[in-house]
Amino acid sequence: MRKSRKKEHIENYLRTVYEGNTLFKDIFLQHNALPELNFEDINTEVELFGKTIAYPIIINAMTGGCEFAKDINKNLVKLAKEFNIPMAVGSQTVALCEDEEAVNSFKIVREEFPEGLIIANLSANANIEEVKAAIELIQADVIQLHLNPAQEIVMKEGDRQFKGVLDNITNISNKIDKPVIVKEVGMGISNEVGRRLYDKGIRWIDISGSGGTNFIEIENMRYPEMDFTELYEWGIPTALSLIECRKLPSDLKLISSGGVRTSLDIVKSIVLGAEVVGIAGEILLFLLHGDYQAARDYLENTIYKLKVIMLLLGKSNIAELKQVDYRIKGELLELLED
Repeated sequence: MRKSRKKEHIENYLRTVYEGNTLFKDIFLQHNALPELNFEDINTEVELFGKTIAYPIIINAMTGGCEFAKDINKNLVKLAKEFNIPMAVGSQTVALCEDEEAVNSFKIVREEFPEGLIIANLSANANIEEVKAAIELIQADVIQLHLNPAQEIVMKEGDRQFKGVLDNITNISNKIDKPVIVKEVGMGISNEVGRRLYDKGIRWIDISGSGGTNFIEIENMRYPEMDFTELYEWGIPTALSLIECRKLPSDLKLISSGGVRTSLDIVKSIVLGAEVVGIAGEILLFLLHGDYQAARDYLENTIYKLKVIMLLLGKSNIAELKQVDYRIKGELLELLED
């Protein structure tokens, strides 16, 4: 059941038409005509979970468990290894309760990148035994616990019980010896939710705002008896979510994802307070069309342009990039003023 659902999610992703808005366009960065910096001086390395990665980019959770997921994950981890960036796998629930094919579609990630920073992924409703099994399956360095009430409530066979999730996250965080990232799946994290997670001891949040993959639309395609198109705009745009969560204490670390597509999106995410960014949909799109080289070129070009923008801001490393001043305009400004 879960395997066929994963396959449908991927197929429906290719059919999505709704274009969300991250509101990154409403962040203005000022050009520096005197950067006093040579291009070769730019250093994009960051320390993340005890490992040095080459760029502030994570290949974020996408898929696993269906018949062609092994090939996708093999190509994703090949990219992660070549560029020395982390990779998060898709939800591992299917691998914990079904066949060897699903298990192997995840195991290949660690097999191909033994020294890499690999992130496990389960629902925030998972129990502690499932979490430990998911981590063990891929020898993960970190685990994402994902929140997806909007997806579940629209999914015909999805969960309808959402009580106790915060307590469950707290229990998991207290009982495992790996860092925990709490992650939305495309609807954003509000300041209030971020505060509740912080107060329970969570120190890493992937905001995964709206503007990227829209799981309400994807699930709606699987549920023809009900029309959820009026909810396609639901969610907190990524830029807004990031700004609101950055108001929380500085030891809360943020990952920006949800419609992060360009080098400028990456730079703006870091300027707004993210440690790193997660990219998924753009890479997956190339791989689903069987074009690994295009996916590689996309990453290579994105990284090059990241350095170009850093030079144009006069910043030689990621720590300096975090100190860039910015201005807010348009719809984003209106939402923040309300």
